[in-house]
Amino acid sequence: MLRLTISHNKNPQEVIKIIDKSLDDVFKAAGQGLVQITDQNRVWNGQIMTFSLTVKAGFLSAPVKGTVEVTAKDVTIDADLGLFGKFITEDKARAAIEGRVKGLLA
Repeated sequence: MLRLTISHNKNPQEVIKIIDKSLDDVFKAAGQGLVQITDQNRVWNGQIMTFSLTVKAGFLSAPVKGTVEVTAKDVTIDADLGLFGKFITEDKARAAIEGRVKGLLA
């Protein structure tokens, strides 16, 4: 399980909107490359989003699921990368996610 906490200085509702918009953009772009994202599902319950999706790359297909929690100071992402956790190191996944989220919250 990958856990990542990123500090922010924005209103939590603004952060939720930013995350939702970013996910829409990621899902749209993913269908245009080597990696496809299908079966996307995300539900916000207050400041906690539960998500699941299926990542397809070549002949591999694996579910990814987790949560995103937005507090007054932090965004905490917990993600189970499933089978893809065997092919991408936790450090690489953490760096990619952290870079994107920090860019969005800057």
